[in-house]
Amino acid sequence: MMSNSVNSPLSTDVIGELSWRGLIGQTTDDANLPRLLSEKQRTVYAGFDPTADSLHIGHLMALTILRRFQKAGHRPIAVVGGATGMIGDPSGKSEERNLLSLDALRANIAGMEPQLRRFLDFDCGPNSAVLVNNYDWMSKFSYLEFLRDVGKHLSVNVMLTKDSVRSRLERTDSGLSYTEFSYMLLQAYDFVHLYDEFACEFQVGGSDQWGNITAGIDLARRLRGVQLYGCTCPLLTKSDGTKMGKTESGALWLSPKRTSPYQFYQYWINLDDAEVGRCLRFFTDMAQNEIESTMAEHQSDPGRRVAQRRLAAELTRLVHGDDGLRTAERATDIFFGAEISELDDAQLAGIFADVPSKGLPRDRLAGEGLPIIDALVESGLSKSKGDARRTITQGGAYVNNRRVDGIEKRLTTADLASESTMVLRSGKKNYALLRFDA
Repeated sequence: MMSNSVNSPLSTDVIGELSWRGLIGQTTDDANLPRLLSEKQRTVYAGFDPTADSLHIGHLMALTILRRFQKAGHRPIAVVGGATGMIGDPSGKSEERNLLSLDALRANIAGMEPQLRRFLDFDCGPNSAVLVNNYDWMSKFSYLEFLRDVGKHLSVNVMLTKDSVRSRLERTDSGLSYTEFSYMLLQAYDFVHLYDEFACEFQVGGSDQWGNITAGIDLARRLRGVQLYGCTCPLLTKSDGTKMGKTESGALWLSPKRTSPYQFYQYWINLDDAEVGRCLRFFTDMAQNEIESTMAEHQSDPGRRVAQRRLAAELTRLVHGDDGLRTAERATDIFFGAEISELDDAQLAGIFADVPSKGLPRDRLAGEGLPIIDALVESGLSKSKGDARRTITQGGAYVNNRRVDGIEKRLTTADLASESTMVLRSGKKNYALLRFDA
């Protein structure tokens, strides 16, 4: 749950707030939305399909917009796509997704729900957030009922003009199955159901969702005779147009089991200068003047990475809480030389994910122990025993970031940094892990 209360008076200019932050792409009614959103509390929704057991950084755009609507006094609905996730959204995809089993979808939803609850407040009075699963209402339809009651009201001609459909049909290397073509109907009906159930009048989503959003607005007008609204946010991309949030090991996930708080923190610390200002506006609660002063301080001495450090701290705290931020900052200190203690194997694996590691029998630490010279060679930090001796005598060998005093040093279980892991270092930044398993 959000740590700060969001049961605030109705903001008079949430669209203006979103606009200066760069979070508005298209809207369905530029002229009237500021007035409509300042007149009274509105209900706003965004959907999240459970294609994995965690949200990733790309989901943060729509989730952040929901959060900002709630802070402005409106009521957010997070829709987990238990039904739409069984189909797969063709928007922005060059080929059809693999269909997931119902059990896999349920496991993914269970992983996503606590993450959604970190960003939205579900107990703050009239604008408390709502979390729903579209499988709960879509599963009640039979195929014939859905075709008769919903499908007849959407024109195939109009659907074919949507970018998400047209771009796939124009490709020569992949087509579009009827299953994926039907996705737009399901999402369109979600908007109608949410209007019926919660008086939801507004939908937000990424720019690739424009066709699905407008299809829902059109369906609501035909079925209920009401006018609904929507807006899109930009997709999270770098200045060169490529997706942001991609790492060597894959996506930047919000789950600490998939991306550790340290790895998450380091991604933002290492962000290019060209991207950091936008991300401060997108994701943090910093005011405009505070962002401007932070960027001015950063530009006066880019090497200190002031803006990146502020962004990394704000986002890591938001996603992983204060404990996660402390873990990430401590891990950063460790990687730059702080002594290592009171960590477990998983934490060390996260900190040193890109460091060479080698497994050795645990009995190598028994008796008199493993000679430090042999350990440096086994780990690959030294090419030979002579090379290892030189490193030690020159003061460049470390175990768990503590300097080795002499070549006679022998390693025992007392030198383990965690249950089974020992961290060796040569020089300032050359690390290796030795894992001693039974």
